[in-house]
Amino acid sequence: MGTRVFDVTDFVDSHPGGEELVLEYGEKDVTEILKDQDSHTHSEAAYEVLEDSFIGFVATKKMMDTAVESTHPDQIVPLSPTENGVQELKQNGAANGVAVYASTGMSSEEDLTKETDLVNDYKTHKFLDLNKPLLMQVWFGGFSKEFYLQQVHRPRHYKSGESAPLFGNFLEPLSKTPWWVVPMVWLPPVAYGTYIARGGLSSTIEEVAYWGLGLFLWTLVEYILHRFLFHLDQ
Repeated sequence: MGTRVFDVTDFVDSHPGGEELVLEYGEKDVTEILKDQDSHTHSEAAYEVLEDSFIGFVATKKMMDTAVESTHPDQIVPLSPTENGVQELKQNGAANGVAVYASTGMSSEEDLTKETDLVNDYKTHKFLDLNKPLLMQVWFGGFSKEFYLQQVHRPRHYKSGESAPLFGNFLEPLSKTPWWVVPMVWLPPVAYGTYIARGGLSSTIEEVAYWGLGLFLWTLVEYILHRFLFHLDQ
């Protein structure tokens, strides 16, 4: 029914209308015939038999495209490769006969824990050499928009989970900020600003209301900028 696939082999001999009618609709969509009053409107029991015989989905082009683009393709097309398929995968360089998905260059979630071979990655994709500072490579890279978006969505994992060099000089420490630096820098001026603002307000409730409104407006503006500027093509 639709894109759903059922194996009713065990039910064919028991079909009240005869096995010929079932075989006539083999590999066809039975949605309409099940509802056809001239033929026979099927009962809930018939649909229960189908549900018990459900084995998967038709691999439509849309479904396969979705699987290729997904980071969890195994949840969309949970099918093991055939023997011939395994051989094709091996011939195409897929380790152990496991499919490597074009959008990510990975075959499973476990691949996310593997360190990227930086030399081979650069030779293969000609994108960024993670052994060198990134800023100037991006600035003078001349990458097309399509190529850039394709590459930045391909997971790459630097040595031992560290960050790739951004500046490659004395400015490098500024690109690596421990979490505690942010509140250490910003809490004093925020506290002082709140104290100064209190003098012009009539009550604590009014101060809290303005503080909450300011936090909400800033969060909203930041989200809008992030969503519609930095993720313009998504």
